[in-house]
Amino acid sequence: MPATRSRTENWRQSLQDLYQKNGAIEITLPQHAGNANAEQGDNSSLIWRVRVMGLSESEIIIEQPMALGRPIRLQPDIQLVGLIAIGQNRWMFKTANLGETDISAAGGRSLRGYRLSMPDKVERCQRRNFYRISTVGLILPHVEVYPILDPATAIIAETSNRCHILDLIDSNSGLGPPSPTVNVMPEVGPMTQATLVNIGGGGAGLLFDHSEAARLNSTTMYWLRINLQPLVPAPLGVCARVKHTHIDSAQRAYAGMAFEFGHDPNHEKFVVDQLLRYVAQVQRDQLKRTVVE
Repeated sequence: MPATRSRTENWRQSLQDLYQKNGAIEITLPQHAGNANAEQGDNSSLIWRVRVMGLSESEIIIEQPMALGRPIRLQPDIQLVGLIAIGQNRWMFKTANLGETDISAAGGRSLRGYRLSMPDKVERCQRRNFYRISTVGLILPHVEVYPILDPATAIIAETSNRCHILDLIDSNSGLGPPSPTVNVMPEVGPMTQATLVNIGGGGAGLLFDHSEAARLNSTTMYWLRINLQPLVPAPLGVCARVKHTHIDSAQRAYAGMAFEFGHDPNHEKFVVDQLLRYVAQVQRDQLKRTVVE
């Protein structure tokens, strides 16, 4: 029996092994639950890596997901999609938030976590698309990646990005006239396209075509434009550096990027606020669809 098929059939043991190794799964909020034919115009899904803190026959206990050090609140009964990654293989499953729980951590500390429903089964993701199975297809955010030639110009770019997005939010909410601001860029080099595959406590994981891997340099600061439209009305601009890279089984380059807010700490709060607002809106939209259905 092929190893991947064996692991799929014995996924509970794989999950137990992951838990015993203090490993993590990934979770996301599906915006079109059960729709495997979502179009590129639909909203994108943000994915968080969270440690598995406990297992039972009916529940998976996870740590509370974070956005740059701030906790993300998940509503009770909200539907989620979970992902298990072992080596180059990835499995996806549907789950739901059963509520908050307190977790005993090392040193007597108590952490906030969530209880997720244990799925009846998992399904192996398609080889050519690690984020799609027969019943769920996630659309991941697109990211424009630019090497910054003059880091000093990032200060103006961050301020411009904040003003531009906030003006658009006010305009869309009827709180002001159409935004007159423009989105100023820092002084940058040629743009590279990437996909945002996960976001963590201090940065993000981006996926590049294999041909772009050689262009990634840990000594270079990059300007990222993260597209979360339409819930965030314009791409979020943020500075980041490459912390580590590896090549996946499809010969794509994965880069772990650390966000940098040394130029303007106010921009960190702004970025976190937009991520939290995004998550809250996705949950509201899902709960509205549930009521309608």
